[in-house]
Amino acid sequence: MPTDEEQIRTLIERWADAVHRGDLSAVLADHVKDIVMFDVPPPQQGVRGLDAYRETWPPFFRWQAQGASFEIESLDITAGDEVAFAYALLRCGTPDEFVHDPDNRLRLTLGLRKQDGRWVVTHEHHSFPLTDLVPAGVDPDRRDDAAAEQDLRRLHQRWFDRTAAKDLDGLMAGIADDVISYEHDHPLQHVGLSAVREVCKAGLDAAGDGSVTWQVPDLKILVNGDLAVAWGLNQVRVTPADGQTADSWSRGTRIFERREGAWLMIHQHLSYPYDPSTGQARTDLHP
Repeated sequence: MPTDEEQIRTLIERWADAVHRGDLSAVLADHVKDIVMFDVPPPQQGVRGLDAYRETWPPFFRWQAQGASFEIESLDITAGDEVAFAYALLRCGTPDEFVHDPDNRLRLTLGLRKQDGRWVVTHEHHSFPLTDLVPAGVDPDRRDDAAAEQDLRRLHQRWFDRTAAKDLDGLMAGIADDVISYEHDHPLQHVGLSAVREVCKAGLDAAGDGSVTWQVPDLKILVNGDLAVAWGLNQVRVTPADGQTADSWSRGTRIFERREGAWLMIHQHLSYPYDPSTGQARTDLHP
């Protein structure tokens, strides 16, 4: 029979794997109904109860879908007969974040108790070390907004990369469930993530066996607290497998909101200029 330490190690490793896979049911397993979690984002008083704990994970999964890792690097366990605690360091971040700060780790402490003969989690505490201290004379809000701008640029780059890879699921990362998008074609508005997904799918399908890329070479981003706007000229390039490359340029504006620590696009507006003499959209214009 596995020792108490072995049982707890299996429980924690199973939980971490479920987090990485975005499997909410498996994440909640082995947690008591009155769990208390001190998380990285607010509230300051912690998250109390299994229902509140459940609500914290979907925003994290959306952020993680941008390419982030969640991997146990070290795990230490001390177990008594009825109670135990464990502490761990995890690699939790995107590849770009690890390039910027390769040594940064998520710190995790767990409290457990034995209930009906099995170990269950009663407390979690997550934190990152404070590494970005504010220099004297620098407005903390400006520091935070600059960091947020870099997060949004990384999100755009992921969209560009996922377009080239024809990865439809990857393109949906960072888009809110309640997004409203004004696309190039009808209807007047596309409401919800599923509607935007269909537009993106049609665009990828149109390339067939050829290649498709999307860039915003002049991307501009402004951040104010938990709101941000990004705009620029969209360049879409399609090269059919047996045809000539076609470039198209259009205007794009995107609005983002930071929800529970994750940036999500809540609105998008795309358009082509039109020729007033003909009333036709000009899809042949180049900057």
